[in-house]
Amino acid sequence: MTRAVPSPNITRAEPEAQGGGFAKVFDFLREQLLEGRIRSGDRLLPERELALQMGVSRPIVREALRALSMMGVVEIRERVGTVVRQPDVSVLSDVFAFSLAQVPDAIDDVMQARIALECQAIRLACQRATTADIERMRGALDAIEATVNDAAGGSRADFDFHIALVRASKSDTLIQLYGAMAQLLTRSHRDRRQLVGDQQDDRMKRTVVEDHRHLLQAVIAGDEDAADQALRQHFRIGDELRRQKALAPGRPAAAAKGRKNKEITQ
Repeated sequence: MTRAVPSPNITRAEPEAQGGGFAKVFDFLREQLLEGRIRSGDRLLPERELALQMGVSRPIVREALRALSMMGVVEIRERVGTVVRQPDVSVLSDVFAFSLAQVPDAIDDVMQARIALECQAIRLACQRATTADIERMRGALDAIEATVNDAAGGSRADFDFHIALVRASKSDTLIQLYGAMAQLLTRSHRDRRQLVGDQQDDRMKRTVVEDHRHLLQAVIAGDEDAADQALRQHFRIGDELRRQKALAPGRPAAAAKGRKNKEITQ
């Protein structure tokens, strides 16, 4: 059952321009949410009452509510009204991905943030991981080994292992931040596993499996320093693979040029 929010103590101001009116309503509702005065499950005042109390028009209130709805902060229900909801981190993930889509070297920048985040997460996981967390990581490790020759399946298994590791930290903030980067990280996992699949021998594939096994063993042992070192080594291998990818486009071009010159001389 939703809880009706008490009428806020607002001094009516003179009507403002539409842009200012929207900012006034949006900022007020945002502050109420951030300060915890309205919580998940609360029902906001009807549009008409909010408009009267804030000295703005109903369309401006409706616009502000729709903006919050698009962010996943509120849900506008027919015959019920506007209800506060727990925001879905996937919305933040979309915003994060779109905002960085056109930024040069965005993946590299995100990877640096990921390293900082996961290194703290694995230290906390060494202290806080439960049996269920260990089983989730072990299941993902089994999937990594089973899909070592499958780039698509392997990237999913790789991501599942790392998100299980972050969740084992029991830090809501780290989990939410990692979830916000999920789309970009999924792409990174896919690209990395494609590069692993392109290797001419199986050493890199075995390394990927062993790296994750060492991470799991360190968490089980509760050895924070060993876990941190193993994770940083794991990321260094990823950096090397991305470096190889950056150099790869020049190789085919050079080979093609060599073939063309050979054909001309024949």
